[in-house]
This record gives sequence, structure tokens and C-alpha cells, in this order.
Amino acid sequence: MKKLIFLCLLVGVGNIPMQSYAQENQELEVEQSAEVFLEEYSDTFQENFFEGLKQMGIRNYDRAITYFLECKRLQPQNTVVTFELAKFHLYDKQFILAQEYALEALNGEPENYWYAETLVNVVDARKSVLEEVKADLPWSNIELRGNLAEIYFLNADYVTAKSVLKGIKTSKKQKYLEQKINDSIAKQKKLVIPVAKVERTESSGDLNSVDGYKSKIETLLTAGSNNDILLETTEEAMERFPSQPYFYYANGAALNKALKYKDAIDILETALDYIVDDTTLENAIYKELANAYTATNNTSKANMYLSKIKSGF
Repeated sequence: MKKLIFLCLLVGVGNIPMQSYAQENQELEVEQSAEVFLEEYSDTFQENFFEGLKQMGIRNYDRAITYFLECKRLQPQNTVVTFELAKFHLYDKQFILAQEYALEALNGEPENYWYAETLVNVVDARKSVLEEVKADLPWSNIELRGNLAEIYFLNADYVTAKSVLKGIKTSKKQKYLEQKINDSIAKQKKLVIPVAKVERTESSGDLNSVDGYKSKIETLLTAGSNNDILLETTEEAMERFPSQPYFYYANGAALNKALKYKDAIDILETALDYIVDDTTLENAIYKELANAYTATNNTSKANMYLSKIKSGF
């Protein structure tokens, strides 16, 4: 099953963009391993599976879902298929179905980090909280709760991260995570300054949270100077908070300024995968994509993205 997941990552539909420095011979080995693994499945399953990935690659989520539903009919217990269905429904903004599939996948493999991350993304997209799906999870699984705590910590939701770890016998790794969570909460408390008997949180401007990075990046974008620092800051932000579309957008904008248009296109199209109900940011991404495609003389793609821009935002 892990080889099948690795194959999904290889073809570009996993949660993390493939790095440019990946070696061709390593990719070949993965492809060969995946092919051997898939020999266990019927030709019909394989055809639907790969066609689904193909449709996903061109962001045709409705058709991708159709192919993967057929895969699920053929292999009802296949958690990889269920996981992909959760992601496709999330990208297609069908959040209730996305949550159902994410929960099913995670119950099938509770210790899978990527399944846990997808569930968190769905819960966030629904503007819900983890507590609402807690009863539907194998909550006694310590590895699952450790993964969830780490994901919430990386998303700078330290309170939820701490609550997830509460009451379990933590491993050495989880104790280290718990200490980092406590340190972050303590740092946040220091930012609370009393003003006229009313407490309000002031941003320190440091880079320990999504808001801290966003504030610095917005300043750099507005100033329009020192693009190298903007590139460095956005790359660091993407690494620390990999599900935040704004950081991918800003990195793509910086790459456009650096005349690295093909790299910009890859990053900006990745940003679209994480967008959930943010038309203003979506429009900004479309504009940067149009600029990048125009610079590479691909006017048809440039016009396609320009046509997607919604007025009034």
C-alpha cells in the first residue's frame, strides 16, 4: 500500500510538491516498484486509477472522482483510493463527502500522517473543529494523536495541539513536541499587553506563526524591494506551513520577479490546490499565472487564467 501512495506522490497529486532536485534514477525505481505492486490489481482497476490521476493532474476533479469511485467499487477496502477521494472532494469544495472519506481512510490506517493531515485540512475548510469528529476516530491510537498534534502545531494552532496530546502516555518524540507546544503557548502569552484594562494580542512580528510570516511577506511585497529576501522568506514559510496557499502565491510572485517563470507556474498552480473559499487570493494567483504564461509566450494559457478572474473582488 505504501508503494501505491508513493506513486501518487510521484505523479504530482500528493500533498507535497515534488522537489526539483529529485534524481531521475530514483523516480524510475519508484515507478518500477509501483508497477510490480499494481500487478496485484485488475487491468480495470489500474486503468481507472491512472485515468483518475491524469484527470487530477489537469484539475478536472469531477472526472477524477468518477474514476476513483470505480476503483473503490472494485477495491472497497483500499485506503489509498479512499484517501484520494477525500482529497478530490476537498479540492472540489465538496467538504461533507471529503470529511467522510478522510475519516474512512484514517480509520483504515490510523497511523498514516498524510491521512491525518487531509482530515485536518477538511475540518479547517468546513470551519469546524477537531472535537466534532473526535468520536469518529480511533482516539486511543497514540500515533494518530501524535500526528494530529504535530499538524496542528505546524499550523500554529498550539491550543488544539496541546489538547490532542492531553492524557496520553507520550513517547520521547511526542514529549519533545509537547515541550515545543508549551514554549509556543508561553511565547504567545507574553504578547498579551494590557491597554486601558482591556487585553489584546499584539503581533511580535516574529516568524513563529502563520500571521508572523504573512505580515512580513506582505510588507516585502508592498515595498517591492529585495526580492531575494522575499524568496527566502516565502520558501521558509512554505516549509513550515505547507498547507497555506498565500505563501505559495507570494513565492510564485517572487519567482516571477526573478524571471523564473516555469518555477513560478509550478508553485502558483500548487497554490490553487490549497485554496478554499478565498476569491481575492484566487484572483491574485490567476493574475500571476497569466503573467508567467505570457512571459513564456503561452498566450492560450495566459488568457485561460485571465478569464477565470472574478470581478468585484
